[in-house]
Amino acid sequence: MKSYFRIMRYARKYWRHLVLAITCSMMFSLTSGVSVYLSIPLLDTLFQESYGTKKQEMTIQQQTGISTPGFIEKLKTDINSTINSFILSGDKVAGLLKICFIVLTAFFLKNVFGYFSAYFMSVVEQGTMRDIRNDAYKHLHQLPLGYFKNEKTGNLISRIINDVNVVQNSISASFVSLIREPLSIIVFMLMAVSISWKLTLFSFLILPFSMLIISFLGLRLRKQAVFIQEKMADITNVLQETITGVKIVKAFGMEGYENNKFVKETQRFFKLMIRISRVRNLAPPTTEFLSVVVGVVIIYFGGHLVLIEKSLKASEFMGFLFAIFQLMPPIKELSGVNNRIQEADAAGDRIFEISDTPPSITNRENPKPIQVLKDSIVFDHVTYQYEDAEEPVLKNLSFTVKKGEIIALVGPSGGGKSTLVDMLPRFYDVTSGSILIDGVDIRDYDLKAYFYFGTAQWLRNHYWRARR
Repeated sequence: MKSYFRIMRYARKYWRHLVLAITCSMMFSLTSGVSVYLSIPLLDTLFQESYGTKKQEMTIQQQTGISTPGFIEKLKTDINSTINSFILSGDKVAGLLKICFIVLTAFFLKNVFGYFSAYFMSVVEQGTMRDIRNDAYKHLHQLPLGYFKNEKTGNLISRIINDVNVVQNSISASFVSLIREPLSIIVFMLMAVSISWKLTLFSFLILPFSMLIISFLGLRLRKQAVFIQEKMADITNVLQETITGVKIVKAFGMEGYENNKFVKETQRFFKLMIRISRVRNLAPPTTEFLSVVVGVVIIYFGGHLVLIEKSLKASEFMGFLFAIFQLMPPIKELSGVNNRIQEADAAGDRIFEISDTPPSITNRENPKPIQVLKDSIVFDHVTYQYEDAEEPVLKNLSFTVKKGEIIALVGPSGGGKSTLVDMLPRFYDVTSGSILIDGVDIRDYDLKAYFYFGTAQWLRNHYWRARR
């Protein structure tokens, strides 16, 4: 989880938007509960029932033998009393208009808070993604040329583009889902218990089975999504190599080979997408059917309480159904929060692997300012060996180039000609030996000043000529 907490540190920069997003999320949960609870007085008004009378409450308590907890019962009574005094202050049509106005206001506020929560959270998400990308990109420029020789370009692009996208969902999961969803569960749970503790208990005996199946399908989808990211990185890498090396491909007539390599990658991606499509297309009908099964069982048991035991009013039963089914989305959302956090942690490992790679070419203490070339450049017993190579590509090489002198480097492909020239601007540092400009080791010069000033003109005039 080290990478995940590091991602969260990036998000701290946007704490003001975070506070606003969390506040709006909390208000969203509360107004969601209010909007659902108002369905009970609405149904009572429509069906001309005397809502919440003490006589009926006493009858229900006598029939059930057990009442709801005291604080819930008091809260319910206070809310019912307030709503009834407002609705019943006029005739039935006026009461209907009032309750419709309250319902409309509650749903309006719910959506307003939901909108602003999503907006403020998007600032945090996109800002964090931008900062992570910028830091990784800036660090790439500090790494030596040898790093890019050992890393696939498509893989680096995929890390900065695709893996950072994976981070986005984890931010909202941490700061919104872990606050809004539990609060929504508490609100709807209290509402369900206040209506009928029996029906609530029965519902939670059968709900977990359906939720387990739904969560299992969601977990399968997320695992497959990780594989998709990896395969897309492979396709990106093949495509990048083909485009940048198109001259070589055409020169050696390798079009067929490159086509076959690309087709193999797209075929693997195709098979993976078909596999995930099976699970993805299975999830909606399975979820819907299981929800209907749960709903039918609850309706049967609740109908028994309404019709046979007469311990529950029809309007309260409908309100209970609304509340209990509003519990499913936040429970389902919470079941996937850990998966998203784990995915982000894995993506963070790949991203921060770039940022944490230390530059192997750095300034020494108290670097010297570079001067214009006056006399000569000396390669003094220079040896260079690539990190993954068994033998050095250059070994104990010594020669001197006077100012204004032009030399030619001749040798087979892979013999080290380009590497030799690349060591002069310190794209690589020698493994042993030294390169001297006017008697001063180039590693003693200030790195940026060395490249951009003193030898810049010489490099512009001679570097590419030497490479040709």
